[in-house]
Parts: sequence; structure tokens; C-alpha cells
Amino acid sequence: MATNLAIDEKLLNKALCIGRKKTKKDTVNEALREFILRREQKKVIDLFGTVDYYEDYDTRKFRRK
Repeated sequence: MATNLAIDEKLLNKALCIGRKKTKKDTVNEALREFILRREQKKVIDLFGTVDYYEDYDTRKFRRK
């Protein structure tokens, strides 16, 4: 899908340098993948401490022998 975007040239050039990608397209796609990955990780981290559990729950009791 062709898309025209006004991207900050300084940011893009810095990303090209840091990411060592060959094209601007590769750089932007990699940046989007990283953005999505970090946001998904944050969702998981936000769940810590929100799940209730029973201190006396015996996991071994329900295992198959």
C-alpha cells in the first residue's frame, strides 16, 4: 500500500544510521514493529499484580501422574 507521509528527516536519518537498514522503507517498517512490540509488552507488564491467587492452592494436587 503506497502512503505519503511527512516524516521528520532528522529523525529518519538518525534511525537509518542506528538501525543500519538499507532503505527508508525498511527503517520505518522496523520502527513500527518495535513500537507495536513495546506497546504489547507494556500491556503484559501492566497486568502484574492484578491477578488474584490463593496462597494455599496446591498445583501438584491437579497434576496427572
